[in-house]
Parts: sequence; structure tokens; C-alpha cells
Amino acid sequence: MEAGAVGDDGSAWLVIGLGNHGPAHAGQRHNVGFLVVDRLAERMGAPFRLHKSRLAEVVEGRLAVPGPRVVLGRPRCYMNESGGPVIALTSFYGIDPGHVVAVHDELDIDFGALRVKLGGGDNGHNGLRSVRAALGTGEFYRVRVGIGRPSGRRGVSDFVLSGYSTAEKKELPLQVTDAADAVQSLITDGLGHTQQRFNR
Repeated sequence: MEAGAVGDDGSAWLVIGLGNHGPAHAGQRHNVGFLVVDRLAERMGAPFRLHKSRLAEVVEGRLAVPGPRVVLGRPRCYMNESGGPVIALTSFYGIDPGHVVAVHDELDIDFGALRVKLGGGDNGHNGLRSVRAALGTGEFYRVRVGIGRPSGRRGVSDFVLSGYSTAEKKELPLQVTDAADAVQSLITDGLGHTQQRFNR
């Protein structure tokens, strides 16, 4: 395990899937972060439950044994309000911003690919902007799940709030699994190892 990996001090981590809450948004490109934390919850073998703050649904457990405690979160709000649930959960569980992993869609990465990074700006992503403002720092981890950019004159807002194409739906489960694997690798093996494995 490299220095800085989550397991070094046993502190809990928050993995927050960014998206828009509600059935009307299920399956949209903007909600891929929810799909990834859903996959991680399956691995933990536990269902999401409403957190006492009522701002998010959570699962608590471990992704590996031995391994640190992990809190998975799904905000119960719109994407641009994600910071509220994140600060509520980090405060409740005593989690440092440097132990937060935000999983989100990324226009500047092709569908099927992903990137893992620490820190940086929000690149126009409303969810990241809200989280940065709430935490007071951008120094948290991001698992950036590629959705690509719309073709032709199609607007970005329309694109991110639309469903995947038929061809993409066939590949989506693999991309979600890769992103879940990347989160788990980040937590157990650290950033450098995870970037070498997944930033392709």
C-alpha cells in the first residue's frame, strides 16, 4: 500500500455519487455517479437508507477486510445543491475533505473511459462547484466517469440530462464496474497505483 492510501490511519471515507435525485432523472448521463455508488453498495451487501439529516441516503460498511470504514452517499437534491449533503455527511461522520471521493460524469472524457485525480477546479460541473464551495477546498478526490460531448449543435444541458444511447447502454455496466473498481483501488491502494491502472 502506498503512502497516503486510505488504510494508513483507519479514518473513514465518504464516497459521494453526484446526480439529480428522483425517478425522473434515473438513467440520465448526469446521474452516472449514482450508478457507481449503487454498484459499491451491492458489494457491501447493504441497502441505502435515509440519513438522519434527510439530505442524503447512505450505506456504511467496508469495501475490503481489513480496510477502513466507508460511507457511500447519494444526495437527495439537485446536482447544483450537492454541497449541502456532502457537508452534512462529513460533519456527522467526522470525515476530512481529503477523505472525500466524488464520483461524477465528465464531458471532456470519452464514454467508456475514466480518470482519477486529487484536487483541481470544477470545469463547469455544477455538482463539483457546489461541493468545493461547501467544503471550502477543492482538495478532494474525483473519479471522473466519461460521457463524452454531444455531437452537432445539441446543447450540453440537454445532453447530460438525456439517457444513454442503445449502444452505450450495452457498455455502461462495464464502465460502472470499472469506476467502482477505481474507487475501491483508491481506498485500498492509493492514488498513484489507481491512476496507473485506470487513467487510460
